Amino acid sequence: MIRLAPAFRRLRRDQSGVALIEFAVTLPFIVGFGLYSFELTNYALVNMRVNQIALALADNASRVGTDATLSTQQLREVDINDVLQAARYQGAGIRLTTFGRIVLSSLENVQQSYDTTPTQRIHWQRCIGLKSGTNYDSLYGTTSATDGTTATQADDGTPAASGMGPTGSQVSAPAGSGLMFVQISYEYQPLISGYFLGTTPDSRRITFTASYIIRDNRDLSQIFNPAPTVTRSTCNTYAA
Repeated sequence: MIRLAPAFRRLRRDQSGVALIEFAVTLPFIVGFGLYSFELTNYALVNMRVNQIALALADNASRVGTDATLSTQQLREVDINDVLQAARYQGAGIRLTTFGRIVLSSLENVQQSYDTTPTQRIHWQRCIGLKSGTNYDSLYGTTSATDGTTATQADDGTPAASGMGPTGSQVSAPAGSGLMFVQISYEYQPLISGYFLGTTPDSRRITFTASYIIRDNRDLSQIFNPAPTVTRSTCNTYAA
């Protein structure tokens, strides 16, 4: 007759495999938490990067131009293209213009030759990036492709009496001047898996805005495009 009781007692006292079993049980949780931490850290870094690109673009756009007279500067299409390309290069590591959209707007509060009083308006917009749709095109007002290209009422832009920006946080242009307003929307590209941050592209969308007051005495009548002319980065085109 086989005596099983002593064998079971020895098995109950045997602890030689406890550590291995504990490791096997906890390993999925440790790995899962570690991967989530990597993804969350990368997400935070990408957020910071997009925010800094928005700030740099608004700052650069507020400074560029060429001297027209001793007291005024003209903003040219080539200047706008340069600052947009700078933002593209800054975001190359995250493929910003492939998975996102950059909108640069000129919010102005001046009296143009065709105005009877000073009027706050989005005079023109320029864009770069392949993404399109409600969450990637301008969220705070739009203009036509020709707005700002001439100093006529036909290209006067879009009224924006309340300014631009999220509700409750709008910015307005100073009287007699303007500001550069930037919106960047980007579909975050997961480092490991999108399930850590959301299952849909929209749940991973990052959007930042930034604005800087125009630094110099800029001629706000229009954007100039002297010879040799360049292709305008209008917002009816989608290019990386």
